[in-house]
Amino acid sequence: MGLKIITKTQNHRKKTMTNRKVAEVFHPGEFLAEELEIRGISQVDLAEILGRDAQLINGIIAGKRSITPETAIGLGRAFGTGAQYWMNLETSFQLSKAKEKHRNESLLMQLYESFPVREMIRRHWIEQSNNVDVLINRFCQLLDIDSLNNEPFLDGAFRKSAPDSEFAPAEKAWFCRVKQLAKTVFLKERYSEKKLNVCLEQLRLLLTEPEEVRKVPGILADAGIRFLIVEHLPKTRIDGVCFWLDEDSPVVALSMRFDRNDWFWHTLIHELIHIKRRDGLDKEIIEIDLVGENKVSSETRSENEKSVDSEAADFLIPKKKIESFINRIRPHYYKIKIMSFSQLNNIHPGITVGQLQHRKEIPYSHNREMLAKVRSFITPYAFTDGWGHTPIMQS
Repeated sequence: MGLKIITKTQNHRKKTMTNRKVAEVFHPGEFLAEELEIRGISQVDLAEILGRDAQLINGIIAGKRSITPETAIGLGRAFGTGAQYWMNLETSFQLSKAKEKHRNESLLMQLYESFPVREMIRRHWIEQSNNVDVLINRFCQLLDIDSLNNEPFLDGAFRKSAPDSEFAPAEKAWFCRVKQLAKTVFLKERYSEKKLNVCLEQLRLLLTEPEEVRKVPGILADAGIRFLIVEHLPKTRIDGVCFWLDEDSPVVALSMRFDRNDWFWHTLIHELIHIKRRDGLDKEIIEIDLVGENKVSSETRSENEKSVDSEAADFLIPKKKIESFINRIRPHYYKIKIMSFSQLNNIHPGITVGQLQHRKEIPYSHNREMLAKVRSFITPYAFTDGWGHTPIMQS
């Protein structure tokens, strides 16, 4: 009974099946379907030949059932190939599935080690997918790279509070998200240095009250500057960045890692000075720890970095005024004196405290109650991604 389907093509078919080399690993059912088609035998016929249920044969061909040793013996006798041929096909297929599973685990491990995947999905930076290849492709789209082995292009002037200038993958992802969002923002005004100078004068009038930061996005937009606030990812240290979409389209983005008005104003003005100097237009500039408690020594910072930092501080409080204040009252930095000096110079006391901390005149733990929170004032008015805000991208 088992030899019924072997006809005059027996020797040819036996040789072909035994010597076949598989370039790709397919389910054995595909080979079985091919053999039945060549021989003109139906699934029902094969089931009758083997004395098995037709649903079993259909399940194998559909890729839903595996070939057991018993089925392999029957197929081997019917086709004259021996049971080992069919068992080898089944084993190769199962091993291929196992390897693919472990490959996926390896790729996922690489992804999760590099990025806060769950956080990025939660914040809709990346769309979830159970297909690892699709998930990786979405990460590559965000980073604008062909594969995870490539590096994204970081074309901006960065402000980074960290003891080194290396970018963590999550920090690169933050910048790529900023760039992705910035490209969707439309402004009526084109940038010019003249507009920036007007912008800076208008910003100077906002330094007295924390809630005045709500006017910042509109003032920057009138100067042709795209402004975004993108919440930092866990364990990242980027404070802000400025870059250019083209020669007339600058972008400033802040991470608001520190919800303090001294940090906000110093970082914002710092990035605007970079725009005025057209920094970041041609090359990456990384600036390290300009206002943090772990501030690096001045010897390790570039002259451009120190110059921009100094100009930003001078914009907020003229150097001669802050140094005169320090020389007059050091070391007695009483709150009443800080408040009087701040009022006289039309700035919030938190800005004065920030500069005194930066100059190491007072510890970072002192006078913190004089610092003001500003994030809640500005996020409703700025293009914001984070803290529950999911931006609707403009097209």
